[in-house]
Amino acid sequence: MSAMDAPRVVAIGGGHGTAVTLRAARCYAGQVTAIVSVADDGGSSGRLRELLDVVALGDMRKCLVALAEDGAPLAKAFERRFEEGELAGHALGNLVLAGLVGATGDLVLAVDEAARLLGACGRVLPATTEPVVLKADAVGGEVAGQVAVSQAIQIRSVSLVPGDAGAPPAAVEAIMEADQVVIGPGSLYTSVLAAAAVPELAQAIASTAAQRVLVCNLRPQVPETDGYDVGRHVSALALHKIPVDRVLWDSTAGMGLGVCGPPVSDARLTDPAGRVHDPGRLAEALSGLLG
Repeated sequence: MSAMDAPRVVAIGGGHGTAVTLRAARCYAGQVTAIVSVADDGGSSGRLRELLDVVALGDMRKCLVALAEDGAPLAKAFERRFEEGELAGHALGNLVLAGLVGATGDLVLAVDEAARLLGACGRVLPATTEPVVLKADAVGGEVAGQVAVSQAIQIRSVSLVPGDAGAPPAAVEAIMEADQVVIGPGSLYTSVLAAAAVPELAQAIASTAAQRVLVCNLRPQVPETDGYDVGRHVSALALHKIPVDRVLWDSTAGMGLGVCGPPVSDARLTDPAGRVHDPGRLAEALSGLLG
């Protein structure tokens, strides 16, 4: 079967944005894989990191739910947050994932098992299997931790500590075998590059024969990308050795174009309210790029 008939699609990024990409990809892809940042140090994920010495689990939970069987009660339960007592603020899915990691001793196996329980129509993989700290070089000096980086002003670049954090072999393999690699949407530095900047993943993205597509954010994110246009997003990726072949942009949403090297497709990508990406519209645009 040709790539146009049943493409293998890899989505790279963080939580909410990559979840939208996954909901889009499942409409046209024959095989879907999410490669997800594990650098979050805030909220439930941050608390579990400190308590259990695990990677951040929240973004993988969101992506598992996006790929879950439609209407699955367990998927709805995964997103339920406790409101009282010692569990207040924790999402049930984060606790289940933490339990599976403890029971199996293997992060990738644990996430695969969660996917099986949810009836997921694709695979979710961590960008790296070891706890990492996101670090930014910004105006005013170095900033460490994803929450702190998200509040930094005029970020020049980001990296992960340890710098040699390894990616799961399955993630590298998925990128190399993909027909389309979708980068974003999502927070440029704290979601997209927090995943894509893992050295083995960056090298795979640069080497793959897949079509590499940036789904641009609808508007700048203050303060992380305050003042950015599409061109500055592409330049930031290039600085981190992440090349892009095509860009999807919604000119009606509030993000300027600027100077952009790769070909840009301007398409209506927002939901009717104009606030977020619409999975159906995004699916049509992404599949059209392959066609």
